[in-house]
Amino acid sequence: MNKLEQDLTKLITKDPTVINENANKDSATFSTMRDLTAGVVSKSYALDYLLPKHIAEAHKSGDIHFHDLDYHPFQPLTNCCLIDAKNMLKHGFRIGNASVTSQKSIQTASAQLVQIIANVSSSQYGGCTIDRVDELLSDYVKYNEAKHRKLAQQFVEDTHIDAYVDHQITQDINDAIESLEYEINTLYTSNGQTPFVTLGFGLGIDEYSRKIQQAILKTRIKGLGKDRITAIFPKLVFSIKKGVNFSQDDPNYDIKKLALECSTKRMYPDILNYDKTVEILGDFKAPMGCRSFLPEWKNKQGEAENNGRCNLGVVTLNVPRIAIESNGDMEKLWEIFHERMQIMHDALVYRIKRMEQATPDNAPILYKNGAFKHYLSDEDSVMSLFKNKRATLSIGYIGLYEAATVFYGPEWEKTARGKAFTLQILKAMKVYQLEWTERYDIWFSIYSTPSESLTDRFCRLDKEKFGDILDITSKGYYQNSFHYDVRKDITPFEKIDFEKDYPFYASGGYIHYCEYPKLDHNIKALEAVWDYSYDKISYLGTNIPIDHCRLCDFKGDFKTTPTGYQCPECGNSDPKTVDVVKRTCGYLGNPVQRPTIEGRHKEICARVKHMKNQSI
Repeated sequence: MNKLEQDLTKLITKDPTVINENANKDSATFSTMRDLTAGVVSKSYALDYLLPKHIAEAHKSGDIHFHDLDYHPFQPLTNCCLIDAKNMLKHGFRIGNASVTSQKSIQTASAQLVQIIANVSSSQYGGCTIDRVDELLSDYVKYNEAKHRKLAQQFVEDTHIDAYVDHQITQDINDAIESLEYEINTLYTSNGQTPFVTLGFGLGIDEYSRKIQQAILKTRIKGLGKDRITAIFPKLVFSIKKGVNFSQDDPNYDIKKLALECSTKRMYPDILNYDKTVEILGDFKAPMGCRSFLPEWKNKQGEAENNGRCNLGVVTLNVPRIAIESNGDMEKLWEIFHERMQIMHDALVYRIKRMEQATPDNAPILYKNGAFKHYLSDEDSVMSLFKNKRATLSIGYIGLYEAATVFYGPEWEKTARGKAFTLQILKAMKVYQLEWTERYDIWFSIYSTPSESLTDRFCRLDKEKFGDILDITSKGYYQNSFHYDVRKDITPFEKIDFEKDYPFYASGGYIHYCEYPKLDHNIKALEAVWDYSYDKISYLGTNIPIDHCRLCDFKGDFKTTPTGYQCPECGNSDPKTVDVVKRTCGYLGNPVQRPTIEGRHKEICARVKHMKNQSI
């Protein structure tokens, strides 16, 4: 039986390593199974016939990981993006046979956003973001106001007109945002899953933007359906800026308080600290999907341009393996590192070569109808939207913790030389990043990899090759990117202080997490961490136990078992009556429906065990 037959057999027999790779894909459905089947074939063909042999072998052996092989390079698809929704809604756009004109209400504008998101998500393989959605949609509320004011002038007393109009506008906004949330969560793209979409918001201070922000947060707090379950999508990223919503004297401080409440109850929103984001990236923008960031970029007119830009994919380096193979010899480590970085170079350049074969007709919504801002003709090259450093191509890395453990032991975080070593690895990557950027005119970025399954895969392969190595392969997973060891007790403040230096070298993708016990009774504690983070880190996620048993109404943290999750109060583990929400990758997921793979499962167990009773 060849490898393709083996993989298809695993799919048919529901092998967890295949069907549980993505916690937000329901592998029980025909549509998802169809996509997984196509993915297995695409991946096999890419490894056997498309990728240069040395790259394919490096991926198979675990030296590197060529991300998203089930989509690219079999098809020259892009990865993640910031959609230029503002111009699409303003000037109209085309999807299929339908030409859509400019919208005349917030309800129709938000409905069209869903169609844009669905079409973009089906034309790429990564996440997409609508940035500053509060300010975007506020432009369409003026049409609602004009309609209601005209009607009120006919039937409402003059002294009550303003109150009537305000009431109607508020209702329109609430209905539009609630509909947006429901439509996104009931939507399936061509790859058998809900779109991995992020909404960035929080900076608008006009009346309508404020109402939209409030509606986004209140809708999320309310929950979905009669059981009020936690919505997984869209991912919410709330922007915090001094003078806007940071302190009690700021005009939008009340909305920050609402965001804090929402985070304690629904885990989202994550927060994006304005000033530190600008310091790291050059200007402000939300991530593309879960954690991929664009650098500052200006067009020929000297205008900053973020919406309409994208990422072309990721290849990740197995850093722990390099350290293991060096046997603690620093000179040997750097020799192996430079050899592997050449393979990384070849793999990333292959992504560029494959993208050169794409045409505007392959993805009309992206290239011809405005999602990538510029409208290409059939004769244009799609590379015109990626060159001049407009698009990013990502150098991923994983396992700084394990690499440093080889040289300085499992408690290296407490030593200056241990941390300096991990930063030196990123600095060495950055030398390559800048060199390749100039050579190929595409912005190579260093990316703290989102690796829901890769934390397991690399460790599993290295355990097979090197055996059980205490605190490295023995755990069953590798620590992702620069994150502090999840097995250790540490306060959120200490974690922020430790991790704050890494994104300056890995600005192409990053997120920090802090773990908390149940906090809905102590929102001030969460605010203390948010405020502490403002001058230190750019992007912070809140991980709080929000599992819910619908039989006994327990709310908190479920027990993690070998097959899934269990209510600690009544023992219920029925997927139909338990709502389990965990952070998998940069997004939330419902792993109770598809039990987590070994590495991620163990990581969650370790995190829960050490953080459950920790106070701030």
